Amino acid sequence: MKHKVSYVSGGWGVGYAPQILTAAIGTVDQRPAQALGLTPAALAGATMGTTWSARLGLPPGVSPLDAKRAITEALDLVVAQMSTWDERSDLSRFNQAEVGWHPLPEPCFHVLTRALHWAAETGGAYDPTVGPLVNAWGFGPPPYASEPPGPELLSALRQRCGWQHLRLDHDHRRAWQKGGVCIDLSAIAKGYGVDLAAQSLARLGVHDFLMEVGGELRSSGRRPDGAPWRVAVEFPDGSEDHAMAIALQGRSIATSGDYRRYREDQMGRYAHTVDPRTGRPIANGVASVTVVHAACMDADALSTTLTVMGEQEGMDYAQSRGLAALFIVRDGQQLRMTASPAFEALLAAQ
Repeated sequence: MKHKVSYVSGGWGVGYAPQILTAAIGTVDQRPAQALGLTPAALAGATMGTTWSARLGLPPGVSPLDAKRAITEALDLVVAQMSTWDERSDLSRFNQAEVGWHPLPEPCFHVLTRALHWAAETGGAYDPTVGPLVNAWGFGPPPYASEPPGPELLSALRQRCGWQHLRLDHDHRRAWQKGGVCIDLSAIAKGYGVDLAAQSLARLGVHDFLMEVGGELRSSGRRPDGAPWRVAVEFPDGSEDHAMAIALQGRSIATSGDYRRYREDQMGRYAHTVDPRTGRPIANGVASVTVVHAACMDADALSTTLTVMGEQEGMDYAQSRGLAALFIVRDGQQLRMTASPAFEALLAAQ
C-alpha cells in the first residue's frame, strides 16, 4: 500500500499536505462520474498560514464557485474567531482582556470547550493555555523571541499556563480571564476548520469530497469514479517514501510531526511542539504521529497530544481509548513505525 503526505509549515502549526492516490482499493464501483450525476472538481486556496484543497463530486445545481465560496467562508470564520496571529480575532481579544468574564462566539466557545475536554482527558499533555510558552520558544506570532527562555523566564511563564485556570460559563457562552491567560487553539482549530468546511459543503448538497487544510483531512462519500478517497503517510525524512495508504471511508486524519517546523540555535535543534507539562519543546524521539478519527478537530488535537506523550505513554493512552494512531519514531539514524490495534484494524479492513 502507498500513501503520500508531504510537509507544509504555517502559522497554525505543521501540516502534511496530501497527494490523493488514484488507484482503487479492492472492488469498488468504477462507474464514471457522469453516470453518478456528479461533476468532478478540484479547488484550492490559502488560509491560516498554509493552504487548503478540496476534491469533490459536485451534484447538479452546485457549481465550483458555490463550493469554493462555502469553504472560504467557513475557513475565514475560524481565522476571524480563533487566530492568535490576528490581533483582531475574538481569541486575541480575549487573550488581551482584563480580569473577568468575556463572551465568545459559538464556534470559538465550542472549540475551546473541546480543547478543555482533551486537556482534562490527557492530564494536561494537551493544554490550550500553552500560548506563552509557544511564543517564548519562537513558534508563535511575531515579534519572534530572539533566544530561548532562561530558567527564570520559563518558570514565570509556566505560572501563566494551566488549563485549570480557564472557567467556562455554558449558560452565557463566556470564559473567565484570570489575567495573563493566553489561549492557543492552533493544535485543534485547523482541524475544526476542516470539519466546518465539510459541514458547509454538506449543506450545499455536496456529499462526496475530500477536504484538506494544511494536511488535516476529512472525507465524505466516494470519489466521482466510485473509488474510496485514499491518502498516504510519508516517512518524515525527506525521502518521499510512503509508510502506507489509508482509505478514509468517511473519517478524518491528522498528523503532527517535527520535520518542517523547528529552530536551531545554541541549544541545538528543537521542534515546534511544546510539552505543557515541562514548558520545553519535546525531545522524546517521536518524528510524527498520525491519528484517524471521526472528527478532524479531535484527530488534530490528539495527534499533537500523542506526540507530546511520546511513544510509550502515547501508545498506552491510544490503546486504552481505542484510538487509531500511527507513531513514527527516530531510532538512531532509522525510523521505526508502531501502530495501535485500532489503526492496524483500519488497515486490515481495506
